[in-house]
Amino acid sequence: MNRDLLIRRNTIEVNKVASKCLRITILFLISLWLFTSTSYYDYDVISSMIVFVASIVLLFIPTVLVDILHMEHLWIKYYVIICCISVVFLLGSFISFNFIVLLIFPLLIATIYCDKKLIAIVTIIDSICVFIIMLVRYLLFNGSIGESYDNIGEAVVYGGFLRVVLILLTALFSYYIVDRNMVMLDKTIDSNRDLENSQRELIFAFSELSESKSKMTGEHIRRVAEYMKVLGTASGFTAEYVDKLSVAAMMHDIGKLMIPEEILDKPDKLTDEEYAIMKSHVLYGEALLSKCPGEIMQIAKTIALQHHERWDGSGYLGMKGDEIAYISRLMAVCDVFDALTSERYYKGGWSLEDTYNEIVKNSGTQFDPDVVELFKDHFVEFEMILKSLPDHQIY
Repeated sequence: MNRDLLIRRNTIEVNKVASKCLRITILFLISLWLFTSTSYYDYDVISSMIVFVASIVLLFIPTVLVDILHMEHLWIKYYVIICCISVVFLLGSFISFNFIVLLIFPLLIATIYCDKKLIAIVTIIDSICVFIIMLVRYLLFNGSIGESYDNIGEAVVYGGFLRVVLILLTALFSYYIVDRNMVMLDKTIDSNRDLENSQRELIFAFSELSESKSKMTGEHIRRVAEYMKVLGTASGFTAEYVDKLSVAAMMHDIGKLMIPEEILDKPDKLTDEEYAIMKSHVLYGEALLSKCPGEIMQIAKTIALQHHERWDGSGYLGMKGDEIAYISRLMAVCDVFDALTSERYYKGGWSLEDTYNEIVKNSGTQFDPDVVELFKDHFVEFEMILKSLPDHQIY
């Protein structure tokens, strides 16, 4: 679990919430514009309409970016903040000075984004905006700033100062909330990291158990996990997903726990009946993992079921082409590469050149051609992993 990734996801989700809130604000402004046609405000209909239309346009742009264009850029949060401040400036300057209190709203949004730097920036802009609004109203509306103030001097000392103090207090409160949230987030991340590490060790132990049952000890499952990292990264998956994929790959043969040892360890060719039993380990693997919660276990379930499928449909279950999950197609290459290059009690390990040629030769029949191309592009990394994790003990 990555802190920056969680904050990024939070920002994207808050963008959606903010765009919805701003749409609700648009309805409020439309109602308010209708209200300004009464004698309560001294502005003509056309002037107020221009201000409200400009505000509505500003408030609607996040909806276009987030909900219509489905953009997930982090910079949208800055537009949301600028939009809110701009709308408050328009309303506070040209409709009523009372709208200046809404400068707290951008601070609240910055709090939801969990961005302490943004809170500091918004606080400074809000404070400056208070005095600019007062100055605009004083110059454009004959010194009319508020019912309680007769001139700009009183407004700065009393009205401006008090509102800036309110903004500062809100900023301090917002900063404290975000700081506490970050502390709690870090503790949660640390706890989840410890839990994930424990799960990894458990998965590794469980995977080793399945390998040792067939007397294939060594570093097979660790190498396969590393091979999957290489192909997963080359496939464009996120670092987080690649990490989960490599852990899940360790359990590809977990179903062998249910296969009799006399079949697993038989040095001679299996009979048709024995081969049928051997093939059932993919079904056992799926069954063992099907009720396990969590994304890693669901990835592992798919790999355990399909890693012996062939691109041309001649695999264990008869799946072919795109019917086979992409991650299982990756696993097929990784598993075969390691099986061919590894020494076992019943066979010697193939050379890297022979293994490379065998996988390339079976592109389009046993393996997905696109995956084979990735394998060819990253063969050097496969070779490095094989040499860095040699088998220590073979029975």
